[in-house]
Amino acid sequence: MNMAQGTHDHNSAGERTSASHDEPLQDLAREFAGSGGVYYGLEFDRIERSRGFVRSFNWAAALLGPVWMGARGLSGPFWASFFAEMVALVQVGFGLFGNLGYEEAARADRLREQAAQRFEDAEQAFAEGASHADKLLESAESIAAAAVKAEQVALAAAAGAPFHLAIGLGLLLFVKIAEGTLANLFLERRFVRWRSDRSVDGTFNRLRGAAAGLLVLIAYPMIVYRFSSPDAPDWLSRVPAGNALRVDSARWLDNTMEWFAETFETAFFGITRTIRIVLDGLELTLVETPWPIIMIVILVLARQLAGWRVAIMTGAALAYLAVLGFWEESMATVALLGTAAFLCILFGIPLGIVCGRNARFYGLVRPVLDFMQTMPAFVYLIPVIALFGIGKPAGIVATLMFGIPPVVRLTALGLQGVPHSVREAALAYGATRWFLLFRVDLPLALPSIMTGINQTILMCLSMVVIASLIGAKGLGGDVLTALQYAAVGDGLLAGLAILLCAMVIDRIVQGSSKRD
Repeated sequence: MNMAQGTHDHNSAGERTSASHDEPLQDLAREFAGSGGVYYGLEFDRIERSRGFVRSFNWAAALLGPVWMGARGLSGPFWASFFAEMVALVQVGFGLFGNLGYEEAARADRLREQAAQRFEDAEQAFAEGASHADKLLESAESIAAAAVKAEQVALAAAAGAPFHLAIGLGLLLFVKIAEGTLANLFLERRFVRWRSDRSVDGTFNRLRGAAAGLLVLIAYPMIVYRFSSPDAPDWLSRVPAGNALRVDSARWLDNTMEWFAETFETAFFGITRTIRIVLDGLELTLVETPWPIIMIVILVLARQLAGWRVAIMTGAALAYLAVLGFWEESMATVALLGTAAFLCILFGIPLGIVCGRNARFYGLVRPVLDFMQTMPAFVYLIPVIALFGIGKPAGIVATLMFGIPPVVRLTALGLQGVPHSVREAALAYGATRWFLLFRVDLPLALPSIMTGINQTILMCLSMVVIASLIGAKGLGGDVLTALQYAAVGDGLLAGLAILLCAMVIDRIVQGSSKRD
């Protein structure tokens, strides 16, 4: 009797403990989810208790789809659901309303008209005894055969409408099942975030739901009509472009660049002259110096900075360049690369230091760096030619603009990653600003800075072929010549030479940074 009573009391206590454990979760779920809080509390509890995938289906999410996702504030699932349903509905529209063989049928009609006209011309030619009557008849028969083939293709495309309909309905069903299956899992993740950050909203917001529903009501019919109807209006497929505005803008930019080049001609000439001095010095050293000496110096540097493995790889690469006759072009390319990389490092590291220590200044520079990195490389050549002309200095300027962002970004990132405790300790011991910069910040940020230098060197080397378009020559000139004359073998050999130069420089720089 006592044992039974004790067991009963123990079970009652366990039930009370479980109830006390579940009650806060239910309350939190009601506070988080609003309507349907009890249902979501039970589902969240099942999801959190399970170690694997939980079978939970939300009928409201399955029926409403992106509207439910948008109303709950699930932006990522909303867009995924929106585009998935849109693709499915486009296939359904093709199957129900799309005239799939419209274009081929119209082509068949045009070909039949041409064939009929050509048959008349042939008949008239035969009547007149013309010598080209046989050719006209042969041409007419060929056009008629093409019309028959086009008509067959149109019929085959029209017969594929049920297939598109089946694919669309199947995809739509799959999307709905996925929406209902994953909805509670997505919402539970948002619930976990809400428990630590109450600014996260998971209630069914009617305003968000109305906005999502309005987007669905506007977008779905318009997109289905655009893809399924051959007679869709032009404003659905063509943007109303202002060609006159484009012409005026281009003319204004031409005049601006011309004025800029004439006004600052002396400054641009000075920049070109400075670049020419550095480049001529490097070319004189690398190209005119006897090749055995340059080869020995490179091998010794590779051995000292990166070890025997890199030295052996460097020897093989140099042998390839020498045996196949790429030595002079390779040294000219390295001279171009060295000049561009030197200027990138000379200006990039100080600029990165300022950005790393001045967040406001970095905020102003970051959009410029984004612009420089996202701009296609060929576009750099246009203003460079207008301001600096053509030749090797212009190619170096274009390479400088393309290669400087990595060293600036990674230098700033390295300085921002220096621990504040280390800097505070150095300041507590009386370190000056210069001592703090050169003896604390830069040594600790050196791995990131070296990575930036490495990336800058490789990006500068990637501009070699592009800069050859404006007269930079080197190995890029060989690749450009191979492209012009479709010389596949020569182009591949020159491209491999550029690759070997990049690998040697990359391994040497990485080896030196690891040793440091």
